[in-house]
Parts: sequence; structure tokens; C-alpha cells
Amino acid sequence: MAETISARERDVLSLLERGCSYAEAAQSMGVAVSTVQAHVKSLYVKLGVHSKNEAVYEARQARLI
Repeated sequence: MAETISARERDVLSLLERGCSYAEAAQSMGVAVSTVQAHVKSLYVKLGVHSKNEAVYEARQARLI
């Protein structure tokens, strides 16, 4: 799993872990909100989850963040 998560997806996970909204994450990364949403959607599929909280939990368990 870890090898399939891109660096940008890891960045998104870290920002979500800190409690950032999609808009805040987008501003921090210098991208559009839709880009953050696309990364999150990809993460949901890769991690097999259905929410931001689950994504952060699974990423922590896999030591991705």
C-alpha cells in the first residue's frame, strides 16, 4: 500500500491529520480545491475507506503519516 501512495497524497493526508479543510489544504499546497478532492478520492480507493477520519486512521496504522 505505501508504495502506491504518492508524495502529494501523503501531503494531503498530513494536512487532513492536522484538521485542515479541503480549502485550507489546497491553499497550503498551492493547488485548487478540486485537486485536493481528487487526491482524497484516490486515497479512499487506495486505503479502502469512506471518510477523512478513516483515511487518517488507516494511514497512521500503515505508518504513512
